[in-house]
Amino acid sequence: MQFPKNFLWGAATSSYQVEGDNPNADWWEWEKMAGKENSGRACGHYELYAQDFDLAKDLNHNAHRLSIEWSRIEPQEGKFSQKELQHYIDVILALRARNIEPMVTLHHFTSPIWLSAKQGWENDRVVPLFLRFSDFVVRGLAKHVRYWITINEPTVYTSHAYVIGAWPPQQKSYWKARSVYDHFVAGHIQVYRRIHQIYQEFHLPSPMVSISQHLQAFVPCAPKKMNAYAVSLRDQWYNFDFLDQIRRQKAIDFIGLNYYSRQLVDVQRFGIGNLAWDVCKNNCDPVKKNSLGWDIYPQGMKQVLLKTKRFNLPVIITENGICTSDDELRWEYVHGHLKNVYLAIQEGVNVTGYLYWSLLDNFEWDKGFGPRFGLIDIDYSTLKRTVRDSARKYAEVCKTGVLPDSHV
Repeated sequence: MQFPKNFLWGAATSSYQVEGDNPNADWWEWEKMAGKENSGRACGHYELYAQDFDLAKDLNHNAHRLSIEWSRIEPQEGKFSQKELQHYIDVILALRARNIEPMVTLHHFTSPIWLSAKQGWENDRVVPLFLRFSDFVVRGLAKHVRYWITINEPTVYTSHAYVIGAWPPQQKSYWKARSVYDHFVAGHIQVYRRIHQIYQEFHLPSPMVSISQHLQAFVPCAPKKMNAYAVSLRDQWYNFDFLDQIRRQKAIDFIGLNYYSRQLVDVQRFGIGNLAWDVCKNNCDPVKKNSLGWDIYPQGMKQVLLKTKRFNLPVIITENGICTSDDELRWEYVHGHLKNVYLAIQEGVNVTGYLYWSLLDNFEWDKGFGPRFGLIDIDYSTLKRTVRDSARKYAEVCKTGVLPDSHV
């Protein structure tokens, strides 16, 4: 299975999950308040990034997605750190020196404590504040970066923090969720326009700007009309509404797609909550699962990719990965999903890159350090890096652009 020439191959990270020692971030404070495992020094990537990028280079990666930590850049409201900006410039230049294309995310779930004290993304003022932060960062990095992600998984953040209430600020309010979601839409659109404006001002080639949207494969458990209706609703609400809104504003250059799993839809009764949330509880269609209990459903990758065709935009897989202690299962997962990316390309989807989540084992938010997503194993007591066999098999695909017929 031959992938297109100039395909982007690599992996992704996010600042808070790998850098460590980030006491100005809202999550750091929340971990203490909620009695959760503290992210601590995480993977020590803030100091060890050059070593990690050497490993990525050895694994034939030609692209890497990372994020900028707002709480480092603006630790106090209105006070921007030139020193921290320079750190991220150095990080980007370290990637460039290894011929690895950087993809930079501006918001990956975490915010400065001072912003959260003002109700964070619920507050109407967050949009101009996010624009001001983004302007500072983009002006510093523009000449070294082509690809930008403004916001990572806005629907996941909104649902986990404001509907399910599992993440800070642990709210359960439809109205607050709606407000946060609307602010993400407005924030993206304004930052999208500002990034393009800065590139014109600097006489730079036009950038590629998007979000990373988490797409699930919604699959009806049984062929009931109510299940089919729920699938179409969820597809629109969770998968495509955000993309539709920003496309209408001409504020998207490619689709950043995160895909992990499916949801088996089984609606018990006709109600808005049931249509939105009901899932199969009878294990009707058993499949392998990752260590968090998520279904492994590689054909869902093709399904969601085919649904992006209506946007007529290039697609980059900005995250796809598995947490497991079984490294053979990791390679089986990667192979199965890449096969479905290939099949989608054969059916006309313009996929231009694939970034595995994650380069390193890392701090998995409210789940702590238990889940192991990395191509590279981290011994958290010593911070020793060990490249997994799955990473080497993926490295061969990155090098040749060819996926073998079988994962065995």
